[in-house]
Amino acid sequence: MTDLIHTPVLPGARVRLVPLGPAHVDDLLTMVNDTGLAVFTGNHGTFTREELVDWCASRADQVDRLDYAILDNATGAFLGDLAVNAWDPDNRVAGLRIALGGRHGEGLGTEALRLVLAHLFDTVGVHRVGLEVVDHNTRAIAAYRKAGFREEGRLREAWLWQGARHDVVVMGALATDR
Repeated sequence: MTDLIHTPVLPGARVRLVPLGPAHVDDLLTMVNDTGLAVFTGNHGTFTREELVDWCASRADQVDRLDYAILDNATGAFLGDLAVNAWDPDNRVAGLRIALGGRHGEGLGTEALRLVLAHLFDTVGVHRVGLEVVDHNTRAIAAYRKAGFREEGRLREAWLWQGARHDVVVMGALATDR
């Protein structure tokens, strides 16, 4: 078993996960300030370029999380980001979040999820990876299921977006589920 000290490149058939860093600031800025994406991620604010420069520059120093840029193998284009967070080494559990900027329905998110789960389960020794997703994000829920996540419950009306309440679906994947 290992911990989350190093963020290795995770190559796949169509995508590769690379450590998120300063080279990704402009693409990340466009994505995180996309109001169309915010309805699925719950991002209520906006970020400045300076904030993201600082954020991306600090990712390599983190020892309790993994921050990835998701890149298209064919073009090298930035597709989104993925983070492993809420690392609890005593219980061997972690959290996960992913955001894709625009290429949906192609299985790219599912591939990215499978890559990181394989790394976490096989290399790091994580037992459980959990996430939360708003109930109306059906594309993401389908991708999570394809990658091996199961619905574990709901947080009723836990998400407020533009005056409307939504349920949050709690999902998890276990190393023993594979």
